[in-house]
Amino acid sequence: MRGSGLETVLSAITQTGLVPRGAFLLSDEDQRGVLAGVRAIVLAGMAGRDGWSAFAASPEAADGADHPLDRWSRRLIEGLARDLGALALFPFGGPPFWPFQQWARRSEPVHPSPIGLLIHPRYGLWHSYRGALAFREALDVPELAAAPSPCDSCRERWCLNTCPVGAFSGGGYDVAACAGHLEGPAGEDCMDAGCRARRACPVGAEHAYGPGQASFTMRAFLWAREAAR
Repeated sequence: MRGSGLETVLSAITQTGLVPRGAFLLSDEDQRGVLAGVRAIVLAGMAGRDGWSAFAASPEAADGADHPLDRWSRRLIEGLARDLGALALFPFGGPPFWPFQQWARRSEPVHPSPIGLLIHPRYGLWHSYRGALAFREALDVPELAAAPSPCDSCRERWCLNTCPVGAFSGGGYDVAACAGHLEGPAGEDCMDAGCRARRACPVGAEHAYGPGQASFTMRAFLWAREAAR
């Protein structure tokens, strides 16, 4: 599969259970350090509930060890990299810390939302990036069509007005307030069903995570915060 075109790469990602999340070509300025000679990057991740069932059925999800989603993502994407003759890159485990949010905006019509997460025109706030494949050949990547942010036409700003502890505001994200709420009995709703501010956004509401995926995401947030202390 070495030297495969973009469609073959996207198909290979889909066959793992992950979701292709767009691609872009690197400029000469981008091609530095580890990315020297890299011409194209293809992103992989999850979109809504797509991708979750593959992870939930994986050995990593059941083995009880730390960081199951990261380990599953690494196993699949490194396997793809070997098969396709690419370099695997991840938004976790750095340094180096790769600019996945910038890459995402070059690959798909996503935009920053008022609560910091990238908003997708179809999936809203319910999506994630699990890794990338970097290729030395310039894949046939279509030009990204410009699209406005769904947030531009939203006057209500439900995402900023729904958090029980006001963790989101125009001034930023109060991580401590959010974590403190989740760790107490009042945070049970967010822990079980997902962030209430995220759920308040009407864009892509039909793609909101199911209970297992939502609960896992919230627990992972607390685990990461604890590990960083």
